[in-house]
Amino acid sequence: MDHDEIVRLYGPWRARTPQDVVELFEGYAGRWWIAGGWAIEAFTGVARPHGDVDPSIPRSDVDDLRRHLSGRLDVWQADDGTLRPLVGDSESLTETCENLWLRRDGSSSWEYDVILMELGASMWTYKRDSRIRLPVEEIFWERDGVSYLRPEVQLLHKARALRPQDQADFDAAAHLLEPARRGWLRDALATAHAGHPWVDAL
Repeated sequence: MDHDEIVRLYGPWRARTPQDVVELFEGYAGRWWIAGGWAIEAFTGVARPHGDVDPSIPRSDVDDLRRHLSGRLDVWQADDGTLRPLVGDSESLTETCENLWLRRDGSSSWEYDVILMELGASMWTYKRDSRIRLPVEEIFWERDGVSYLRPEVQLLHKARALRPQDQADFDAAAHLLEPARRGWLRDALATAHAGHPWVDAL
C-alpha cells in the first residue's frame, strides 16, 4: 500500500524529523540510528517530502525500547498489514514483524515507524537474503553526532518496493557512492534481486 492508502486505513502521521528522533532516544542506552529516506537525504543533501521518519534498532532490543517509551508512547506491532498493540510484559513480537508504530494514544496521530533490523554482536544480515552480510560497524555513518544507515545498505532495502521515492533516492545517492560501495550494492542487488534495473545503472 502507498502512504495515502495507509493513512486512509490506519490514520494520519505526525510530521517528524531526525531532530525529533534524537530527542525521543535521549537517555536510551541501546543502539539506534535513522534509516529510510531521511538517511538518504542526510547523505545527499537532496531534500524531498517524507511521509514519516524511520528510527531503527536491532530486533533483539525491542524490550529495551518499550521500557524507554513506557508512559510516553504506545508501541504497536505492524506486521503484514495488521496492527496489534504490545501491551504488558507478556506480549511478544511475531517472527515476521519488521516495524513498530508509535503514538501517544488511540486518538493521536502516529509519530514514528521504528524499523527492526537483524544485528548480531558483530554482523548484520540482510533480512531478504542471508548470503548478504556486513560487519555491524560498516553499515552506519555519523553526521552531527547522529548515526544513519549507510546509503548503499538503505538502497538495498528500498530496492524491492521500487516506489517513486525509492527511485528518487537512488538517483540522488548512487553517483555519490565511493566505487567500492557502489560495487557492493551492485553485487548485493544481483544476488538478492536478480534482474533489478539498478544493477545495470550501477
